[in-house]
This record gives sequence, structure tokens and C-alpha cells, in this order.
Amino acid sequence: MSFIDETVAAYADAQVTPPAQHLRTVARETADELGSTVMLTGPVEGRLLETLVSAAAPQLVLEVGTFSGYSALSMVATLPEGGRIVTCELDDVRADFAQRHIDAAGAGDRIEIRRGPALDSIAALDGPFDLVFIDADKAGYVDYYEAVLPKLAPRGLIAADNTLAGGRAATDADDDTARAIRAFNDHVAADPRTVQVLLTVRDGITLIRRA
Repeated sequence: MSFIDETVAAYADAQVTPPAQHLRTVARETADELGSTVMLTGPVEGRLLETLVSAAAPQLVLEVGTFSGYSALSMVATLPEGGRIVTCELDDVRADFAQRHIDAAGAGDRIEIRRGPALDSIAALDGPFDLVFIDADKAGYVDYYEAVLPKLAPRGLIAADNTLAGGRAATDADDDTARAIRAFNDHVAADPRTVQVLLTVRDGITLIRRA
């Protein structure tokens, strides 16, 4: 992201195990068809999510915000046998794009896209969620957090993306995204039910577990 030194960011990218071909295809076609490539998870965070899944061995992963499917396809790479990913997407164009690439990767039996408002989808799921990845509209982060926390497995993990907001969360920037992310960060930090750490990976990713 722009607030990280470009040389350091390029070096980090170069040290990551290169993504699989189908993920490179998703990235290329996202740029061509959807634009908004700043929203793409990318190889660094994709490998981080894949590693979290490998370590946690979750049976049920919830993703709030599918976009083009890159993050779900990253996580499914190390999903254990019998595990599944439910990913929520409001936009039909993005959901159609992601579904096409999920099917092409042969992951349609393990990744389910739920269309419509994410809070409705979360309410319809029983859980427990072993891993939750929140990467959707920033104004909704607090509500998503509150919706998933009661359904989080005892050793479950929430990963919230973009929690540095391009570095603006650490300043007095007054744009909508910065305000929303600061509100979310403050909300989680003040919550005695959880323990969290904000990692300075790309645009910031906060890992949250039960206290």
C-alpha cells in the first residue's frame, strides 16, 4: 500500500512463495474486468491467510466480502478435509466473477458464496466459525464483528483487513474510511471479551481471539 516504502513492499512481495497459476489468473482478470485492484488480497496477504488456515485447520471459515474470490481461493488451498468456506458478497457482478473462478479451480464443493447483505447471511449460519475474515464495507466492521463473535469457536480467530486504512487510521484524517476503521479498532481494543494484535501487513490486518 502507498504508506509502506515501495522498495520494502517490493522486497516482501519477492520473498513470498509465488501464487498458484489460478490465483495469478484471478488477479489479472480482476484488473481487466472489475478494476479496483487495490481491493485485491494479493500474494502477501493471500499466503498469510493460507498459513492461518493451515495452522488452525478450520472446519468452517466465514468470509465477509468475497470481491473476486482471491482470498477464498487462497484459504481453500490448505483447508482440511471436510472443511468449508462460506463467503458473503452483496454485489452480483463480483459474486458471478468469483463463482466462475471458484468453479474453474475445482473448489465449488468447498467454497459457497452467499449473496445479499452479510448480516443476513451471518444470522442464517449456526457456526461455530473457526476462522472469520472480514474484508467488506468499513462502516459495517463493528456490526460484522458483533455478529460473528457470539458464533466464534472457543479457539476461533477473526482476521479483519485494512485496519490501518492506508495509514490514515493512525492520524486525524477525517474521511469516511479512516473514521470507520478508527471506530472499529477502538471498539475491539476496548472489548474485554477478546485479545487482538494489529499486524502492519499491507494495509493492516488485525487478528482477534477470545480472551
